[in-house]
Amino acid sequence: MEASELIKRIRKIEIKTRGLSSNIFAGEYHSAFKGRGMTFAEVREYQYGDDIRDIDWNVTARHNRPFVKVYEEEREMTVMLLVDVSRSRLFGAEGPEKREMIAEVAATIAFSAIQNNDKIGMIFFSDKIEKFIPPKKGKRHILFLISQLLDFKPENTGTDIGVALRYFTDALKKRCTTFLLSDFIDTHDYSKALSIASGKHDVIAMQIYDKRDATIPDVGLMRITDLETGQDRWIDTSSKRVRQALGKWWYDRQQEMTAVMRSSKVDFVSVSTDEDYVRALMTLFRKRGVAR
Repeated sequence: MEASELIKRIRKIEIKTRGLSSNIFAGEYHSAFKGRGMTFAEVREYQYGDDIRDIDWNVTARHNRPFVKVYEEEREMTVMLLVDVSRSRLFGAEGPEKREMIAEVAATIAFSAIQNNDKIGMIFFSDKIEKFIPPKKGKRHILFLISQLLDFKPENTGTDIGVALRYFTDALKKRCTTFLLSDFIDTHDYSKALSIASGKHDVIAMQIYDKRDATIPDVGLMRITDLETGQDRWIDTSSKRVRQALGKWWYDRQQEMTAVMRSSKVDFVSVSTDEDYVRALMTLFRKRGVAR
């Protein structure tokens, strides 16, 4: 991509996503991600409505009346973006290419993070780790991340989410919040790696897909290409059986993916490229805010 075109695209995404993070997501982001933990501050006498799990039994025993521990929130967090850069992200039939929406979602999260004084980093992955960008703060860092999202050229074409999760779990020693952004078209089993990552970190998964990943129209004989393997094949889309087979394949894998997310205790949202990702993020943030 030419430098002038890249600058224009960076600026366009900055204007849109910075506005979203400032005007729409500010409150929801803060309530959904309350920091990486709580630190002990003091003890005080029990008051009606206090959580009994916070009772300090040693102090209570000494004074013969209940006391509770009071904690302060550790506001600053580290946020990591795990971004799928496999070739399937280049597909776009019913909207923009998947990579364009992934870039906007990542930028929106990034601007929301720095407005809350959080550090943010990024891991690009295909079927290997393509690039690791350590977490930092500041607008200059965010613009660098956006430029990488738009112009990064991976070496490999496939997808292995497990590789990314294992690397992330090993690389980040302290608990952090991470967003896994992918179309989740992956033939590998990443369930164990996801469970381990979720046990150590706060993991949120967001699937960004094209509707034609799930369904195909009746347009007769069609040649399709697997973007990740480069293999071509002809299919007869006029065949109802063929269309139903694709629909069943998609439904089954979505059900399996949802089950993996649930068993790993990972918050998950799915959005297609012709839908509004703002609504999907808002729903996710509000759900997490209420749950907390």
